[in-house]
Amino acid sequence: MANDQHLIETRVESERVFDGALLHINRDTVRLPDGGLATREYVLHPGAVMVIPVLDDGRLLMERQFRYPLDRVFIEFPAGKLDPDETPLACGQRELLEETGYTARDWDYLGVLHPIISYTTEEIHLFIARGLTAGEARLDEGEFVETVAMGMDELVDGVRSGRITDAKTVSGLFWLQHRATR
Repeated sequence: MANDQHLIETRVESERVFDGALLHINRDTVRLPDGGLATREYVLHPGAVMVIPVLDDGRLLMERQFRYPLDRVFIEFPAGKLDPDETPLACGQRELLEETGYTARDWDYLGVLHPIISYTTEEIHLFIARGLTAGEARLDEGEFVETVAMGMDELVDGVRSGRITDAKTVSGLFWLQHRATR
């Protein structure tokens, strides 16, 4: 936007309050645009990639995976975190192979998604993968994933009914529909 200065908060000091294997949490003091001070707590995340694998028949390759924080199995697109110094494309290729066993001939970058702008630095790069070749999954130790092929109508119905609620997957479906109608 032309001039955002009247909205900008400036960091005064920063404190690391948690250092985990994946996530780190900071608590910062910021100066508000009106000169006042406020506290901001947020999660530092290394970033991630989500892949929308399109099978030759047009169906989408999805995953069913238990997500511990919400105590349920979710239907979602393959995704995973970026390793240090890894490009988003390399991460997408690695995650697709590890989680589904598939490789792709064609990769189309869609853009970036910021899933929770209020308390995390996470950004997720989105790719469409086509020209898929099946292989053997290489799941990480302790990772349990089931793949399933689903049609676009079935997935959209799943979003509308509340059966599919994963934000990155819902956004990916929107991106894919937008690409199909351009």
